[in-house]
Amino acid sequence: MATAELVELGIINIKLGDFLEVGDGPKGTRLVVEVREASLESERVNASLATRDAADWGTVSDNGKLMSLDVRFTLKTDDGEFIYVEYCGRGSLETGLIGAAPTFQTGSEKYSWLNTVQGAMAGQANLETGELVYRLYELKVTA
Repeated sequence: MATAELVELGIINIKLGDFLEVGDGPKGTRLVVEVREASLESERVNASLATRDAADWGTVSDNGKLMSLDVRFTLKTDDGEFIYVEYCGRGSLETGLIGAAPTFQTGSEKYSWLNTVQGAMAGQANLETGELVYRLYELKVTA
């Protein structure tokens, strides 16, 4: 039977921008939250937000306590390569604690190892300051 371990990869810092409430829909209250800044700092890769097309297309539960995340953005590494990041997860609007599962896409030969990574993140958001910090892990699966 397969098992898994978490191997720490780095830290992702995010600065949130404007919140746009789209309204109630079949999945809950839709919020679009702008990602103004993002960075990945690790021993293997350092990168920051490459474009302004970055957001969380999240939904808030009926009781207003849980947000389902749907986040996408593109990073540019310090040596000029691009990495697309997307993740889903769950966040508590009461505590600011978040669990998420990112994947990565890149055409870079140097960072192609990221294409095979299933990530796991433990995060905490400060909604007053708009700052969000994730500890990023690689989920290593073995037989």
